[in-house]
Amino acid sequence: MENNTVSLTRRRLLQASAVLGATCLLPGAMSAVWAAGSDKPEQATVRVGFIPLTDCAPVIIAALKGFDKKYGITLVPTKEASWAAVRDKLVSGELDAAHVLYGLLYGLELGIAGKAQPMANLMTLNQNGQAITLSAELQAQGVTDAAALKKRIAAQAPGTFTFAHTFPTGTHAMWLYYWLASAEINPFTDVRTVVVPPPQMVMNMRIGNMSGFCVGEPWNARAINDRIGFTAATSQAIWPDHPEKVLGARRAWVQQNPHTARALVSAVLEASRWIDASERNKRETAQILSRRAWLNTKEQYLTGRMLGEYDNGAGRRWLDPHPMRFFREGEVSFPWHSDGMWFLTQFRRWGLLKDAPDYAAIAARVNRTDIWRDAATAIGGGITAPSGLLRSSTLLDGSVWDGREPETYATRFSLNRMGV
Repeated sequence: MENNTVSLTRRRLLQASAVLGATCLLPGAMSAVWAAGSDKPEQATVRVGFIPLTDCAPVIIAALKGFDKKYGITLVPTKEASWAAVRDKLVSGELDAAHVLYGLLYGLELGIAGKAQPMANLMTLNQNGQAITLSAELQAQGVTDAAALKKRIAAQAPGTFTFAHTFPTGTHAMWLYYWLASAEINPFTDVRTVVVPPPQMVMNMRIGNMSGFCVGEPWNARAINDRIGFTAATSQAIWPDHPEKVLGARRAWVQQNPHTARALVSAVLEASRWIDASERNKRETAQILSRRAWLNTKEQYLTGRMLGEYDNGAGRRWLDPHPMRFFREGEVSFPWHSDGMWFLTQFRRWGLLKDAPDYAAIAARVNRTDIWRDAATAIGGGITAPSGLLRSSTLLDGSVWDGREPETYATRFSLNRMGV
């Protein structure tokens, strides 16, 4: 919430603007002027959907800690039952924006996750923090990693084992496919895959509907606590510091409400910074998220992995060098073009796109770095944009992704469904 100093600063700036007709004011005061001057948000209330997952944290904290009010809006978090529900409500306009899977947003843009809809990625909400859980039954059979799973699958008829992810073009599908393929397991012929909403993963594994799943936290930690599964791989072991959820909206909404979009990103970005500022803040965030209104689960399921403290449920414990991150001096939230392009390469690899897309053009129109830059300026405090739009990463199989020559990267994988 604003303190007296900020309120006084706002009054003085507005008085100065009235007297001088000024439109260019001190950078540190920009958010106060934008909230009440010519750049006032077009909407007073912004409805933002979320799925009960740890990585919805920036949206919830922005609303509960008053960061939204600072930028002249009231953020209303709306709990949704599935990613399909998030998609449908975004498209219909029932939601203004949402905590959403990166791949779902790009799938909508391309018309492979529903009817084509021009979309906007306003910022990345987090990196890392997802996992692949295998059943206790597989563990009892000696399956502890992808290589052992490959041998077990080879001894059975194709499709014997069922694996779940959360949405056909979503991040969890891509992490699961990539991990399976790294052991030469074809995710489309060697196993059966199904779509299950995140909060229903543990229950479905408990009753034997699947042998494994890929989902966000806290549901992997919950499976360990319930003694029905163990963590076979974290998503950050597949791609260290990978992009995960984004703050997504329809492009038409952003065009109609540019000041509101900037205010929303400012509020959520400032909340991200608050979460990552200290261990104390992370623990408080876990406590808040555990409440009935948000994740409705035990705090202990969230805290450990939010702090990067991992126990895989199979005898291994470690402090992960790539824990779930929300801020990291703003770098986490920047909508890197190369991040979006990577999902396009995987859509190509797995036959979701029959022809090579214009990778760079799609990323440029979806990933709104302009809004992110305006929001970062509004917040102040030394948040600076990266010098470029591409970043380089080395993935589980040793492949290097840097956003250059994306079609060459997409076609390099020996295990693929191109031409299917």
